[in-house]
Amino acid sequence: QVQLVESGGGLVQAGGSLRLSCVASARTVRLSLFHLGWFRQAPGKEREFVSGISRNGDSSNYADSVRGRFTITGDNAKNTLYLQMNSLKPEDTAEYYCAARFSTGDFISSNPNDYPHWGQGTQVTVSS
Repeated sequence: QVQLVESGGGLVQAGGSLRLSCVASARTVRLSLFHLGWFRQAPGKEREFVSGISRNGDSSNYADSVRGRFTITGDNAKNTLYLQMNSLKPEDTAEYYCAARFSTGDFISSNPNDYPHWGQGTQVTVSS
């Protein structure tokens, strides 16, 4: 069982920054075997991929809409995943979710259906 708990969301003006955190825990498996990702969902829209990082932290990828503004990192000692969000735009407003996927390879999936473990979400609102 993998548990994910997000935090760090809030209200920020356009151009501002936020850092999201996701604390991951697993009772019976090693978290180092999981790829971790951030997704978001705005009202009336489908859940979309934001960023993902491989299980060893060696590789990451980003949605085109956030590349260059967002940075995903992980702290294995704290079992925590981060998403640093800079130059925020009103269109970044959404509920942000942390997700985990067991993987034996290096491919980081952007398909939310490939991730069986999800956090409860944290709301990010960017005002114009």
